[in-house]
Amino acid sequence: MTNSPKNTPANTSIRPTSTTASGSLSATGDKTPVDLIVSAPWIIPIVPRNAVYQDCSLVIHKGDIIDLLPEAEALRKYHTAEHTILEATVLMPGLVNAHGHAAMSLLRGYADDFPLQQWLNDYIWPAESQWVNGDFVADGTQLAVAEMISSGTTCYADMYFYPDQIAQVVRHSGIRAQIAFPVLEFPTAWARDASDYIHKGLQLYDDCKDDALIRIAFGPHAPYTVNDNTLERIATLSSELEAPVQIHLHETAQEVADALADKGSRPIARLNQIGLLSPATQCVHMTQITNEDIQLLADTDAQVIHCPQSNLKLASGLCPVQKLLDADVNVALGTDGAASNNSLDLFKELNMAALLAKGLGKATDLPAEQALYMATMGGAKALGMADRIGSLEAGKAADLIAINLADVSTTPLYNLHSQLVYTNVGHQVTHAWVNGVALLKDRELQTIDSVAVTARAKQWGKKISGD
Repeated sequence: MTNSPKNTPANTSIRPTSTTASGSLSATGDKTPVDLIVSAPWIIPIVPRNAVYQDCSLVIHKGDIIDLLPEAEALRKYHTAEHTILEATVLMPGLVNAHGHAAMSLLRGYADDFPLQQWLNDYIWPAESQWVNGDFVADGTQLAVAEMISSGTTCYADMYFYPDQIAQVVRHSGIRAQIAFPVLEFPTAWARDASDYIHKGLQLYDDCKDDALIRIAFGPHAPYTVNDNTLERIATLSSELEAPVQIHLHETAQEVADALADKGSRPIARLNQIGLLSPATQCVHMTQITNEDIQLLADTDAQVIHCPQSNLKLASGLCPVQKLLDADVNVALGTDGAASNNSLDLFKELNMAALLAKGLGKATDLPAEQALYMATMGGAKALGMADRIGSLEAGKAADLIAINLADVSTTPLYNLHSQLVYTNVGHQVTHAWVNGVALLKDRELQTIDSVAVTARAKQWGKKISGD
């Protein structure tokens, strides 16, 4: 490893060794045919850490990265009919938005400036009761997915009603997703009670088990909306099916206080007693945690998903990210829904996460490189997908994005990681691929009709507002 020369970004510069993944490629003449080569001035692979490859190419075949090597070597070794050459651009893994409620994009700005329980009880739940149906979920999810792809997210986690509609949107758009079907004790438009939620969710699990881009998870809403018997059942089913569990946990001080008064234990301790804490458990928010809670997370290898902008907007509290990282707890990033964030741009989220960590601690906490890791490999690990996504390595899925850095807001360029984190570059994402398929090309969505999606969203806005 050597330091970057002058006038280049000051990250660790590495000349990658060709690491071709094994496969069924056969050479034609002196060159091996492949589906796609993408070349750029800079590549941030995420693994190895703090590395930047200069003037290199990613070689993609049958949806996977099969090689990463200097561009001149790639062109000598491989033949392709599609060679994408990007100027003033950095390639990196697609971002992983590890928590959200995509369809709630149709409620963006509907109820702002209220604390969580008032926001939920007085505004969101009544609106959902009146308006949520299959069409609402399909249209809202398309709107959200279009926004996420356009700002660099190639994999996201969703938790909402009518998850079968979510799955259809995911398939059509080509984005990768974990879909957590909700579980509650009370009726909604989608299900009658906890057993009905689980029954419908298990049917979705069966329907999606052969889908390469979809993973189904259990989504018990929170310990205060799901009883012990249901949580125990979910723990058993999750273990049997090797399916993840995503749950809102320790989101507010009131949640913890109510749990202590009602159950005599903190929510995370209750989940552990039930057997629901494991590496497959994704604990969302975690703003109210003690050193003992952190140790329990570390002991069980449970995942934490940090949603800083939503937590700040709802005044829910602040997740002590650096303490978690220091305890070797994996932390991922999520936007939450647009109704409590207003933006699904994960670059904005990782910017906020980095700044907030410094505000809570010291200037060296959550540096730019760590923030990017959290939004890529951290998310991949949290969702149980680290063997396929989160880094640009031979053998992994070709889920990647390109960010153009020629804009005045990203000039001059000294440190790539810093520039990506502290200048909010979501609007500068030019390309996105999932499994080697282009979802965004030159800022144009390839699988979603943004005009039609926006028109439907406007219609919903008029209907909900009564205009």
